[in-house]
Amino acid sequence: MAGITGFFHGGITVKDMETSLAFYRDGLGLSMKFDRILDGPYLNVVLNLTQKRIRVAYLDIPGGGYIELLEYQEIERLDAASRPCDYGAGHFCFYVEGIDELAERMFSMGYRARSESCVDITAGPNAGARSLYLKDPDGYSIELFQKAPTQN
Repeated sequence: MAGITGFFHGGITVKDMETSLAFYRDGLGLSMKFDRILDGPYLNVVLNLTQKRIRVAYLDIPGGGYIELLEYQEIERLDAASRPCDYGAGHFCFYVEGIDELAERMFSMGYRARSESCVDITAGPNAGARSLYLKDPDGYSIELFQKAPTQN
């Protein structure tokens, strides 16, 4: 029977790969799986675009899956930043430990969040947990989520 069998990766198109790697690899601490240029002719067909190359980096997510960073090259690119409430917007959520320490590291590196600090979740099924919505260098939302002590 046809159906979903698992999660492979989530992709984010970035303006500048080195700037984004500083956020995801150096700031969040995700390890690099690979960083390479994709230039196969199938890409123009499957994406219905005319780019010459795509620089792609895969970063491991502990527990399974990858974040795929994509830097399209030799094609016009536009800013697609949006607010979380705007349709077409998205975010990734990472389970974390030591959310305040990680947030402080990201803030000290110059990154910003939608709130001034980590927020306690006070209602619903995640009551007791803590959350922070960081903005990556291109404005994409990355949620850090520390489980409630009773959820571990």
